[in-house]
Amino acid sequence: MKKLKLLMIISLFCCASNAWAQQTVNGNVTDEFGSPLPGASVIEKGTSNGTTTDFDGNFTIDVAELNAVLELSYIGYTTMDVPLNGQNSVIVQLKEDATQLEDVVVIGYGTQKKSDVTGSIASVKSEDFNQGVVTNPGQLLQGKVSGVNITNVSGEPGASQNVIIRGVGSLRSGTAPLYVIDGFVISSNDIGMGTSPLNFINPQDIASMDVLKDASATAIYGARAANGVIMITTKKGKAGKAEMELSVSTAMSSIAKKMDVFSADEFRQQVPAAGGTLDDQGGNTDWQDTLTRTGITKNVNLSMSGGVSEKFSYFLSGGVSDQQGIFYNSDLKRYSGRVKLNQKAFDGKLDVDFNLTASKTINERPDIGSTIVSMLQLNPTSSAYDSNGNIAVLEGASGLILNPLQRNEIYLDEASSNRILANITPSVEIVKGLTYKVNLGVDYSMTNRDIQNMPYTLGEGLFMGTLNTISTENSNYLIENTLNYKLDFDKHSITLLAGHSYQETKFERKDIDFQGGFANNGIEPRYQDQSSTDVTATTIASTATTDELQSYFGRLNYSYADKYLVTGTLRADGSSRFGSNNKYGYFPSVALGWNIYKEDFLADSDLISNLKLRASWGQTGNQNGIASKASYASYNDSKSDNDTYPLDGTESSLDDYPYGTIAVRTANPDLKWEVVTQANVGLDFAFFNGSLTGTLDYFNKVTNDVILFATTPDPINPTEKYWTNFPDMEVKNKGYEVALDYRGNIGEDFTYNLGGNVSFIDNVVEGSIYSVITSGAAQGAGQTGATINGYINNEAIGAFYMKDFIGIGEDGLNQFSDVVADGVSLDNDRIVPGSALPNVLYAFYMNFNYKKLDLGLNFNGVSGNKIFNHTAMSQFNKGQLVNNLNTTDFAVAYPNESTTNSNDVSTRYLEDGSFLRLNNASLGYSLDPSIIGLDEWVNNIRFNITGQNLFTITDYSGYDPEVNTGSQIDQIQTFGIDRYRYPTARTFMFGLNVSF
Repeated sequence: MKKLKLLMIISLFCCASNAWAQQTVNGNVTDEFGSPLPGASVIEKGTSNGTTTDFDGNFTIDVAELNAVLELSYIGYTTMDVPLNGQNSVIVQLKEDATQLEDVVVIGYGTQKKSDVTGSIASVKSEDFNQGVVTNPGQLLQGKVSGVNITNVSGEPGASQNVIIRGVGSLRSGTAPLYVIDGFVISSNDIGMGTSPLNFINPQDIASMDVLKDASATAIYGARAANGVIMITTKKGKAGKAEMELSVSTAMSSIAKKMDVFSADEFRQQVPAAGGTLDDQGGNTDWQDTLTRTGITKNVNLSMSGGVSEKFSYFLSGGVSDQQGIFYNSDLKRYSGRVKLNQKAFDGKLDVDFNLTASKTINERPDIGSTIVSMLQLNPTSSAYDSNGNIAVLEGASGLILNPLQRNEIYLDEASSNRILANITPSVEIVKGLTYKVNLGVDYSMTNRDIQNMPYTLGEGLFMGTLNTISTENSNYLIENTLNYKLDFDKHSITLLAGHSYQETKFERKDIDFQGGFANNGIEPRYQDQSSTDVTATTIASTATTDELQSYFGRLNYSYADKYLVTGTLRADGSSRFGSNNKYGYFPSVALGWNIYKEDFLADSDLISNLKLRASWGQTGNQNGIASKASYASYNDSKSDNDTYPLDGTESSLDDYPYGTIAVRTANPDLKWEVVTQANVGLDFAFFNGSLTGTLDYFNKVTNDVILFATTPDPINPTEKYWTNFPDMEVKNKGYEVALDYRGNIGEDFTYNLGGNVSFIDNVVEGSIYSVITSGAAQGAGQTGATINGYINNEAIGAFYMKDFIGIGEDGLNQFSDVVADGVSLDNDRIVPGSALPNVLYAFYMNFNYKKLDLGLNFNGVSGNKIFNHTAMSQFNKGQLVNNLNTTDFAVAYPNESTTNSNDVSTRYLEDGSFLRLNNASLGYSLDPSIIGLDEWVNNIRFNITGQNLFTITDYSGYDPEVNTGSQIDQIQTFGIDRYRYPTARTFMFGLNVSF
């Protein structure tokens, strides 16, 4: 009997133990085609217990009992509840939400379901970003969004991108979109680096980028949204998922295309043939090879993320990027760290987000203009090194020439920037549906830049050395208060937003120029004592500005039965940049949407799974590209000309005169916003159960009250130029955008994704009182100031304006079309042979997946634009050749051309800028960690090879057809002129990603 009782007790104990023991469940998650879904969320419903699937879609989770319910979700797929019903193994197939209607896009001051969006917004997720060596957000988006033209200013590491959304709407340099990072509006002020101000962001930290294109989407940002808005959202932790991810990569970059200058043997033939006396120095040097290198880029990134139920989540990351350019002295190093936290309390009524980014960026830049001149024109029969292996001293027709290798030794341009971006956004639900939110943020940066030449006895006036030290400090403070009210009843849904914003940006710069006086002792000038003398004078220039923007804004979103949508927005902006009579500007917008696919007559359609019609109208403003306090008078001190005069009669020279006060800028209290009015009609659609999705858009964008730093019409005005509006002048952009995507499969193991976008943009300038407003001009001896392109009435933006070259005459000189038939070639014979900006933008992609292998190809291109080859005009002429300077066969295209023929601005140097580029190709393989016995510690292992700029199809003869000078004339931006541009690299990157 005792034994029986003992057995019963043991049995009950075992049963109780089993009841409390957790049960292990294994599973696999795929899409409708059987392809695994890596990273899908698996949560034991009603608990915080969760995990995610690996690259093969597999997961393991411990649950309290085998009667639990698992909740499985994946972006773009319908969330599914799976009852275990006693099973410890499940296979789940998630259905794709064909139209991705419940996907959330980021809009101004919030988020919105795609199904509720009435504006033109394009969203790009991190998995769709361009791969490879990427230093700033602009590179991630190139070719990804219709209507967005992204061109690199140059090929150097960290170079800025010129981002134009739906055409250039302003004559000034302020054509860049507004960037908003996790709700913080970034200032457009120069940070002193000389390269992109967005290089401080680690692209590995970015989760998505949403491009707001039409006025309905952008008007909530009012006066700064005329050029569009790009919302950058960084990665965050997920509840129930704790993960570490390590990514390392190494890349090799080399010059993608060399200029076809003469080789040493060709040079020996061409110089005498052109009538010159050959200076044969017996060498054989390819200066393009000598002065470029294979740049090595190394990246290491580590992130940690996770969450405790829905109450707290975190994301921490650190990254190191070390990128070498294809020129010596060309490097970009970035050390970055990021913290993103979210805390909820009081049943979610209190929600606090915190974002902190800290980075240090070190950018070294070569003397690129001089280096490119050297690599193109130096005598190829000279030698880069002497017989002892030392850098050779070069000789030319006029004496010693500084060997560019020696220039690399003595020249330095290095900038070091420290930047912190932080904001905290607590929100509290006051009553049901009513939420108050405050956004407090600061963006602070300090940059020190040294540009120096070491003392060098043989070098072009450099025997005493030079140093230019520039210190730049920026601060940007933001405080925003918003109230958001959401009400749902019956079939009605109403969301109201009201807010106030105050932002203050400060800019300080000190520029100290030391003109020599440095000892030639091997110590860099920036580390020597500097003193000013009559011989080695020191000049100091400094500037400081403060801009303030105070704003009030509101938005109404209304929907009925999720079918009929209305959005109305109004923002009032007050800026310190504008005159007292126009301190505030008002920017309204309205948009309508119709979810046609939800109508009863399409409810049973097997063909159409989404169909939405959108229409919008609105106004936005542009204050970018104008001076701080532009509407106010400005004065300076001067001793020049008649700016000063003697006061007591004892003065013996001008140096004894006191400084006089002169007007620099005339006040204009009537200066007001540049206003862009935009109308948009769009259609979103999805067919064949979501296999084919796309958008169609038509837009019409008109800029009024154009602002220019213009010549003063009043002859007795104290200044030559001032900031003013031209109310009768308009810049018009209109066009069409199409984006398509198709997803399919062949069998269970092979899936594919094909798509692309194309944009057609027509632009024109009307109502200008000037015959031409110069935006691009020639530079160099005998060329400086000659107009190349500009803004001309009834012509496209950036229209080239020059003489029409028709050949070389019998006298060996240029011949031009005599447009005004008067027998002579004058300025009135200039024509408009094309524009610097393309009227067609296109891109397409192909993605293939076979089991664990994937391949992605991305192409992009433009058409309809011209490029002025300023490099050819300056370098490739017969006069250069007879003086023993190298050139291309462009210089000998006309055998009878005189060696004294002038290189006038004309269509002789104007070329077709169209191109098609394989911008990005990536091959990846996901390795199952269990194969190598690491499945207990490692979730995923992925190898990838990425190629960038693999080939370009173009007729342009320069280094690269993707040309943007990044320069300006009187704050008017220059387009389409190629002058000694840093060449683009071809890059191959090898990467490894491991998650734990």
